[in-house]
Amino acid sequence: MKIISYNVNGIRAALKKGFLDWLQVANPDVLCIQETKAHKDQLDLSEFENAGYPYHYWFSAQKKGYASVAVLCKEKPNHVEYGTGIETMDFEGRNLRVDFDAVSVMSMYLPSGTNLDRLNFKLNYMDEIQEYINNLKKEIPNLVVCGDYNICHEEMDIHNPKMKGVSGFLPEERTWMSDFIKSGFVDSFRYLNQDVQAYSWWSYRANARANNKGWRLDYAMVSSALKAHISRAYILSEAKHSDHCPIVVELNL
Repeated sequence: MKIISYNVNGIRAALKKGFLDWLQVANPDVLCIQETKAHKDQLDLSEFENAGYPYHYWFSAQKKGYASVAVLCKEKPNHVEYGTGIETMDFEGRNLRVDFDAVSVMSMYLPSGTNLDRLNFKLNYMDEIQEYINNLKKEIPNLVVCGDYNICHEEMDIHNPKMKGVSGFLPEERTWMSDFIKSGFVDSFRYLNQDVQAYSWWSYRANARANNKGWRLDYAMVSSALKAHISRAYILSEAKHSDHCPIVVELNL
C-alpha cells in the first residue's frame, strides 16, 4: 500500500497548479490531504473520481476557507471516521480516518502556534489527540497517522536549529513528539533515512525553498505493530503545488 500525505495549502489553488496531473503520476492507494480550505460543495468532485479516486471523504472546518482534511482512496474502505468526537478539535476539521482490513489511515492536521492563543490551543490539542490515539490503538493496532504535525522533531529536521523559541520547534513540542513516538509509533521517514536532512515545508519568504531553508513538519507515523512492513519512506520535494510537499510511506502488506 502506497500512502501519500500532502498539506496542499488550499485544494482549489493546488488544482490550478496541476495537482490532478501530479496525483495520477504519483498514483498512491491512499492520499491524505490537509489544509484543503474548502467544503466539498465548493469542489467538482468528479475531477477526483476521473483521476482514479472514486472514494473520497472530506471533513471540513465549520469556518469556510480554513483548515480541513480529506482522504482519497482507490479502494472503498470498510469504515470512515469523521473527526474524533472531541468538539475542541472537530470544529476545525482536523482528523479523518479510513479503515481497511489490514490497516487504518488517519489524515491529521495539527494546529500551528502562530500566537499565544493558538499555541495554547495547539498544546491542548496535542494532549487530547495523544489520549485519543492511545485509546484508539487498543481497538485498531495497525494505524498510520499521516499529516502536518507542525513540529520539527530533531535538530536535523530544521534548517536552523537555533530557532528554539519559535512554535514548531519549542522544547515542549519536541518532547511531545518524542513521547508520541514512544507511545508506539515509528517515524517512517527517519526509520529508513537516519542521516538524511530533508524538509517538507518552506516559507514563502526570503526565497526559502530555492535555498532549501526548510522544516520537516509532515510525518507518516506508523504504529509499531506495522514496523516490519515499512518498505519505503521518502519526500517528494519536487512537487510544488503548496508551501509543503508530499511525503510517502509504502507498506508491504
